[in-house]
Amino acid sequence: MIDLSPFERYPLTFGPTPIEPLARLSQHLGGEVELFAKREDCNSGLAFGGNKLRKLEYIIPDALAEGADTLVTIGGVQSNHTRQVAAVAAKLGMKCHLVQESWVPFPDAVYDRVGNILMSRVMGAEVELVDAGFDIGIRESWERALEAVRARGGRPYAIPAGASVHKYGGLGFAAFAEEVRAQEAELGFSFDYIVVCTVTGSTHAGMLTGFAADGRARRVIGIDASGTPAQTKAQVLSIARDTAALVKLPGELTEDDVVLLEDYAYPAYGVPSEETNEAIRLCARLEGMMTDPVYEGKSMQGLIDLVGRGYFPAGSRVLYAHLGGVPAINAYSYLYRNG
Repeated sequence: MIDLSPFERYPLTFGPTPIEPLARLSQHLGGEVELFAKREDCNSGLAFGGNKLRKLEYIIPDALAEGADTLVTIGGVQSNHTRQVAAVAAKLGMKCHLVQESWVPFPDAVYDRVGNILMSRVMGAEVELVDAGFDIGIRESWERALEAVRARGGRPYAIPAGASVHKYGGLGFAAFAEEVRAQEAELGFSFDYIVVCTVTGSTHAGMLTGFAADGRARRVIGIDASGTPAQTKAQVLSIARDTAALVKLPGELTEDDVVLLEDYAYPAYGVPSEETNEAIRLCARLEGMMTDPVYEGKSMQGLIDLVGRGYFPAGSRVLYAHLGGVPAINAYSYLYRNG
């Protein structure tokens, strides 16, 4: 339905990610809605994988074409994105400069020494800690890092936070929609809704673009985890429109096509509520599927609440996009010390 053949792809993932039924969770929540998970958390052998690798598959060819020798990106201290960029740089034999800002007001004593940032350091990335608060926009600290690499003779390639506001940032999850359609043909049914966590926006935007091709744009239900929903929604729409133009999607995407639910991001970006923690435990204990306190725990909380409130009509089949990010749970170890 969408032709991605004009865009070069550098393979970083195993191939189509599995879709599995969440039968015990579905039954626990009343059994009227069938829940499934598409396991982007199991998509690669590169440092535990995750959704950013699907995006980077379409971005890396441009970095190679430019002759870059250093990938430069930004995220929070426990950024899944920066860990995945570090892994790709190591795989390609490139250098990596990571700007890690203090986006999350979380006081765990080992927060900056375990999980994602630990793996980035082990993989040889240059990690620059910057004391600056959360924002999904273009950051001055990232622009300074690009200049620093140039100043010492390097050839940096700029990858924005979440690989989102990049010219090819939405292509990976437009491809996700094509992959789901092929799997639906094998399964013999189509999903009525797709639930996804939304922060920097290109995962949601790519899905929205991809599923718009068969009229399901508004069936992509974004669960905001940013705590800045107006900015996030605007960014999703902007990326989706840019991606739609790239893939020559007929028609125009509108603000109404961006479904973003704002009820689950509290108390702040990267800080889980007790309801988030309960969702993490419930999913883990019923399905053996781990989610994290920053992203997937909040989208799982949203999914559970929406089912409980009857948001999805009885008989609906709902696909939960598990985007990865579980390594970050190590930075919240005190919260889960007793399970």
